[in-house]
Amino acid sequence: MRGYTDDKDAHLKRLKRVEGQVRGLQRMVDEDAYCIDVLTQIAAATRALEAVALALLEDHLEHCVAEALAKGGDEAQDKVREASRAIARLVRS
Repeated sequence: MRGYTDDKDAHLKRLKRVEGQVRGLQRMVDEDAYCIDVLTQIAAATRALEAVALALLEDHLEHCVAEALAKGGDEAQDKVREASRAIARLVRS
């Protein structure tokens, strides 16, 4: 079972909302909307995706990483490194 399984419906709901935002962006560009308005909506969609990413990361830490730490050994170190790399990718984006 994945760490996000319990929250899967909430994550999917958020992602569908982001999908709607992106479709709205496409429509705005197609209709030649004002640049700043498009940029504002891009920022909103980006924040929405970041919120999903942070929720998934939290689920991963609470489930996958915590479970690996409880078991100990190399798997625990691997999961911590994996989580650290994921956090670094999020920070850079």
